[in-house]
Amino acid sequence: MMLNDCLVSFAAVTCLKLLFIPLYRSTDFEVHRNWMAITHQKPISEWYLEKTSQWTLDYPPLFAWFEYILSFAAEFFDPRMLRISNLNYGSLQTVFFMRLSVIVSDIVYFYGVNRIYNLVKSKKGKTNDPWVSAEVILAMLLLWNPGLLLVDHIHFQYNGFLSGILFISFADMYQEKYVRAAFWFSILINLKHIYLYLAPAYFLFLLKHYCFKYAGKNASFGDFSLPNFLKLASVGISTVFLSFGPFIYMGQLTQVLNRLFPVKRGLTHSYWAPNVWAIYNFIDRMLSYIVSYFKIYDLKDLRTCATRGLVQECEHTILPSVSTKVTLFMAILSLIPMFILIVKKPKSFKVFLDSIVLCSFSSFLFGYHVHEKAILLIILPLTISAVFHKEEANLYAFLSVVGNFSLFPLLHQEGETLLKISLLLLHMVYMLSSLGQLHKLKTSIVSKAEVIYWCGLVVLQLFYSFGLRVLGLEQKLPFLPLMLISTYCACGVVYAWIRFCYLCLKNISTKADKIK
Repeated sequence: MMLNDCLVSFAAVTCLKLLFIPLYRSTDFEVHRNWMAITHQKPISEWYLEKTSQWTLDYPPLFAWFEYILSFAAEFFDPRMLRISNLNYGSLQTVFFMRLSVIVSDIVYFYGVNRIYNLVKSKKGKTNDPWVSAEVILAMLLLWNPGLLLVDHIHFQYNGFLSGILFISFADMYQEKYVRAAFWFSILINLKHIYLYLAPAYFLFLLKHYCFKYAGKNASFGDFSLPNFLKLASVGISTVFLSFGPFIYMGQLTQVLNRLFPVKRGLTHSYWAPNVWAIYNFIDRMLSYIVSYFKIYDLKDLRTCATRGLVQECEHTILPSVSTKVTLFMAILSLIPMFILIVKKPKSFKVFLDSIVLCSFSSFLFGYHVHEKAILLIILPLTISAVFHKEEANLYAFLSVVGNFSLFPLLHQEGETLLKISLLLLHMVYMLSSLGQLHKLKTSIVSKAEVIYWCGLVVLQLFYSFGLRVLGLEQKLPFLPLMLISTYCACGVVYAWIRFCYLCLKNISTKADKIK
């Protein structure tokens, strides 16, 4: 795919994003407006102390500087948006600027996508039809990802900008420019600390294939290279010092870390990311109702905070409450397949990419207070593998539908229902047809059982839109549809994780990878 073709695709999706400007926006819109105001009005010594708004600054310092830079452009649109006291301020000029800032920052995402497919497009032969060639499909699936469109350009965040930096690091890993890849990943972590989830894959892969001489020629570790290790260490230390240095100097490191890692937000985030803790919460609620119905013992309050959509620590009613230590242990335990993959397999970009996906799965399924939007950390890297490998294409097709559907509750107004369904359906139709033709499949890329599971998503959406209203339960059980969506989608994500682990471990003995 030529750059001009990719640019046309990016321009087209940008036009669509412009149409989203007046649509619903979440509290994240006010969060980022407030952060701009804080960094613009307050000295750096007060950035992580300011608490006029409940939406205090809780991203790493490099992102605070990003907000600071944006604030100077914001001044030309409406200076009043930069007043800290103007809580929930949303003039037309403010909305336009904030939306535009996300759209313009997506240039970084476009650049990262462009680098990735330009590096790998020669590894897959083209068909006679240029519109089903591997590079076109890769660009379309990444640039038109419905989850990014929903989360960034309606709900409001900057995930495309951050994902672009991640893809730039991926491209450097592909070219074996390991120090530069580590630099971009370090920058990324210091922009948004959720990317620490991917650090185990980076650390172990670079340790084996860059810090141990000759390790890349086979699956065993070679002699340790101290100079190479020091290069990587210096990159990591220098970026952390650049980001946190001023706050260390001012004696505010503890305050910053407390903002970045609050432990009082609870096991699950509102209503809930589709992970194992969503299933755990659901089982706890069902057991509590059974116990109450049969009057085994008295439960004073069945509607614990875990089912009220609140962000706070919650005690489970029947099952043992889960601590941060338990989630950390489970997440580390689930990384064993990633460890085996890197240690046993020879060096290849596919091994690195699979390791990233395994890390993303582990942190998403077992992490503490995981956001729904973190599903994109799995879907976006898996998109690259889907273009080159039939089995990964099947897994990606199933998971992308489930994962993107799980984001629907973020847009809870009725006016966005048709839009979010249309975006997912268009993505699904293009994905199934293009990947099916690319991999020359005679049957559907997904199994009949998976299609049946998808039918359950249709039932859930109907219940979400009409069920409570028809049953007259809107006041009594307002969060029931959200709980069902989270739990049902969690079962699909767990299924995808088990399949992906099996796929990675099964292919350990394979000598060649299509993505070198």
